[in-house]
Amino acid sequence: MTNVIVEADGGSRGNPGPAGYGAVVWDSGRGRVLAERKESIGVATNNVAEYRGLIAGLAAAAELGAREVDVRMDSKLVVEQMSGRWKVKHAAMIPLADRARQLVAGFDIVRFEWIPRERNSHADRLANEAMDDAGLVAAVRAAGNAAAPTVSDDPAESASGTVRAATAASGGPGWSGVVGRPTRLLLLRHGQTELSVERRYSGRGNPPLTALGREQATRAATHLAGKGNIAAVVSSPLGRARETAEAAAQALGLTVRVLDGLTETDFGAWEGLTFAEAAQRDPQVHAAWLGDPSLPPPDGESFDRVRERVDAVRRDLVALYPERNVLVVSHVTPIKTLLQLALGVGPSLLYRLHLDLASLSIAEFYPDGGSSVRLVNETSYL
Repeated sequence: MTNVIVEADGGSRGNPGPAGYGAVVWDSGRGRVLAERKESIGVATNNVAEYRGLIAGLAAAAELGAREVDVRMDSKLVVEQMSGRWKVKHAAMIPLADRARQLVAGFDIVRFEWIPRERNSHADRLANEAMDDAGLVAAVRAAGNAAAPTVSDDPAESASGTVRAATAASGGPGWSGVVGRPTRLLLLRHGQTELSVERRYSGRGNPPLTALGREQATRAATHLAGKGNIAAVVSSPLGRARETAEAAAQALGLTVRVLDGLTETDFGAWEGLTFAEAAQRDPQVHAAWLGDPSLPPPDGESFDRVRERVDAVRRDLVALYPERNVLVVSHVTPIKTLLQLALGVGPSLLYRLHLDLASLSIAEFYPDGGSSVRLVNETSYL
């Protein structure tokens, strides 16, 4: 399918408020839906949600192998900015516009067209469904008593408790209609490093495991070997994850496959700093970054970009290992992202879920697109 139409929309109930986006990819005659995307994105503005919808639609078109794309949106702002007639001024929109342009550059031709809302009803419906989800997530969050984010290997950690998803006796997730057997991802965080001891941002730097970290890796490996029935071990390329993965692979009689998409977030100029030091160095940027996954640290990588590459890894693993168990050894942000994808929730999970060093979580992805979370932050073997 070389020529496609992308229609996208986004909205916020409160502006800013619970927000979500929707995107649909049609064939060139607009007679057949080729792909749909929708997601609640927590609290955001209308314009941020609209850009997120555009990015999702372009990414879906790229996955389909499209070379020529007609983008149709009822957002005059996004269409004019992407057409180069209006300047992108708002700080929250600049990285989103940059990401959209990067996706545009991957096609041979992309045309942008403004259409009235009534002609964008399919994407509008998807966006409203996502906003319904965002509102539900916000209501649940408001009912809780979540702690403020703290810093370990990933500053998005917080002091939440262990969570287990309800499961049906048949082995599928409870209260859903998914069919078939899933690809089960066993998500193992690497062991302790000196930076995690000191609670510093640790992204692309490569600190080795401490003596305790190596012991944690061995204990996790023994636990996993006892489970058995693991078809493959994949790992982030960073040393602390690879060392943890090698211990597990040896215990399982497998080899480690390194996947670059599983590497930790690039924290840029904040690498090696504590939460307080980063906040003191860049107070406005740091405060904005904590609430907006589209914003990167200075010279770093946004959580939205992490999500894109981690989701690509997830799709590959589901395709390569249908109905199999795969051990994924990685870092806090990629693991949280996989849990976020399995739960179908917005980015607030990144800031509110706690994952211990060398902890195990389990996410399942079904052939019909369904997913579930069976376990989060298991550490009983340490």
